[in-house]
Amino acid sequence: MSDHVISLIALALVFTVATFTSVHMGALAIVAAFVVGTFFVHESADEIFGGFPGDLFVVLVGVTFLFAIAKNNGTVDWLVHASTRAVRGRIALIPWVMFLVTAVLTAVGAVVPAAVAIIAPIGMGFAVRYRINPVLLGLFIINGASAGGFSPISIFGSITNGVVSRNDLPGNPMLLFASSFVFNALLSVVVFFLFGGRELMGRRAQDGGGPVPGNAGDVPEARPKGGETGAPGGGAVALQTSTTVTPTSTTVTPTSTGTAELSDPPDPPDPFGPSAPRLNRVRVLTLTGLLGLVLGALFTDLNVGLLALTVAVVLSLLAPESAKGAVDRCAWSTVLLVCGVVTFVGTMERIGTIDWLGHSVADIGAPLLGALLICCIGAVVSAFASTTGILGALIPLAVPFLLGGEVGAVGMVIALAISSSVVDSSPISTSGALVTAHAPEGQRDSVFRKLMTWGLSMAAIAPPVTWMIFVVPGRL
Repeated sequence: MSDHVISLIALALVFTVATFTSVHMGALAIVAAFVVGTFFVHESADEIFGGFPGDLFVVLVGVTFLFAIAKNNGTVDWLVHASTRAVRGRIALIPWVMFLVTAVLTAVGAVVPAAVAIIAPIGMGFAVRYRINPVLLGLFIINGASAGGFSPISIFGSITNGVVSRNDLPGNPMLLFASSFVFNALLSVVVFFLFGGRELMGRRAQDGGGPVPGNAGDVPEARPKGGETGAPGGGAVALQTSTTVTPTSTTVTPTSTGTAELSDPPDPPDPFGPSAPRLNRVRVLTLTGLLGLVLGALFTDLNVGLLALTVAVVLSLLAPESAKGAVDRCAWSTVLLVCGVVTFVGTMERIGTIDWLGHSVADIGAPLLGALLICCIGAVVSAFASTTGILGALIPLAVPFLLGGEVGAVGMVIALAISSSVVDSSPISTSGALVTAHAPEGQRDSVFRKLMTWGLSMAAIAPPVTWMIFVVPGRL
């Protein structure tokens, strides 16, 4: 068996084991690099470590550290409340606010699951109080996360642009960001009309603000049990719910004496309530720092990771309270995931597997068919595994194929990036699992089924659509 086949089997095992067990994909990838590199191709430890992406490590740590500080000092909460209060009473605009707020969070450096985890509970509060389909709001939140996820300073964007740059491929970071944003916005228009958005048009908050009889809003949601949120590189997500003791809307509340008394469930908190956070000196400084990071990334050649770390250190000096615990809240799981996968892909590049596979795709004799095949692989695998891992692995696999010039590299990268990210709505994927976990308790099974159907539909539809939009025109 050749070294190329062994490395491909190892890559497939990494994704398979990480999908169906709780073993972290990044750790698996580093072990695969060690086993294949040491025992099959006889590389030294220094050669294996040579594939570790130090630049990408700094970007991931820098932007997630800065985002953790912004979350600590309330800047993120201020952004959310300021956006939602701007559409007070206009029910049909609430999903779009959720889309834009989540997009802004991921665009400035939030990890996609972190942004979804922040906005999903707020969105589900809107769903209960204003009688909005939770699938509609959930998909808007997930699409918003994907829309902002490919900005030049975001996690997905940094991974994609970094891989493109390291492999000397032509790239266009702003076109990637704009294409992803527009595609997800148009996809959300479809979601809006498919899942009841038309019924929201013309409605205002005072037309129906409380729970509806027979709706899940009549029953207070139980506290989620462990295992309800997914993690990159982890296994399947278990969604557990507790059962109510009576079929009515009355609940049993424990008292300080140890007995129980009957009480009516409270209404969901009003997301438009008067307790919105206000701007203060620290939040103004944080917003200024984020704006400076965005401008620096767009208009200078300075490294995004170094810029983000600089802003984070300055904020830590000026407002030490904001930085407490921020390092612990960095997306270390994502850092290990991405750096581990890229390290193993580096091993594959050194032993020639990438060139061999790329030339094999090119030898199909139909470059457009090969491009479509790569997009399909990205979409299907990403629906069940980590999008960040897929982006770090599939783009290098397509490099020799792209260097042949038969297919435009920029269009191919955009098509692959979008195809691999829009399937995050699958409830087996982290973002879909987070939305399902926060859905109204009585509707979780329905939300799970509908998100599964939508996610698998995206795996089938997104690759040919993005291929026709971004790849085929380059051949005409």
